[in-house]
Amino acid sequence: MASHPLQRCCAIGVKHKGTPKGGIKNIGDIRAYTIYPENGSTQNAVLIMTDALGFEFPNVQLIADQFAANGYYTIIPDVLNDNIIPFNPGPEFDFASWKANKMPREGTVDPIYATIIKYLRGELGVKRLGGVGYCFGGKYVCRWLKPGGLDAGFTAHPSFVEVEELKGVQGPLSIVAAETDTIFPAEKRRETEDILKEMSVPYQMTLYSDVEHGFGVKGDLSHQRARFAKEQAFMQAVFWFDEYVKKENHDTPIPKPGL
Repeated sequence: MASHPLQRCCAIGVKHKGTPKGGIKNIGDIRAYTIYPENGSTQNAVLIMTDALGFEFPNVQLIADQFAANGYYTIIPDVLNDNIIPFNPGPEFDFASWKANKMPREGTVDPIYATIIKYLRGELGVKRLGGVGYCFGGKYVCRWLKPGGLDAGFTAHPSFVEVEELKGVQGPLSIVAAETDTIFPAEKRRETEDILKEMSVPYQMTLYSDVEHGFGVKGDLSHQRARFAKEQAFMQAVFWFDEYVKKENHDTPIPKPGL
């Protein structure tokens, strides 16, 4: 694998302050959090593929709001169907049982993303689409980074990515990594770099010190270095999409920090 399976650390972190500005809508039988940019355009869009805390976790909704503030229609579909890991689970939570019995697999997750992408490119008229994958979602950024799927991808501290999924990537891929991460440790980062350098797609990998797995979504913002890393990781995604999703790259404004 290019990254290890998710672990209990994937649900550990800090809930961020703020009130999400978007709303929940149904796309067929799929629930999703959606938010429009200020100009109401859907030409450029971001599809957020969540970690195991799901689409209703306030932190990821606040991130969606910030992509919208930077000019992207943003959507977070529910691919977990309420089978989320509790936030900061106690020792009583049976993580092994959740992985074995409740964790969604490709056979249920991929059809949801297929429906959402069809909706975006069809009914909403999205012309260019970026995918953001946090932890569990990083696997699906790689799986959908291909013609007819995502035009560009960004993933922070990915999990469950198979080598063949990474080798199958057909578009620009930006990766954020944490210094302390048993799921995407140094040897997996190097393996990922070795694979990408043999491919023809543009890629980028940035490593942040003094942070742990999950910092891009649920890091402790009261710690200056964690806050800096989270903001920089978000702006890395925005700059990547401004380059590879927006058509008029050179007239885009300076990104707003992801808080």
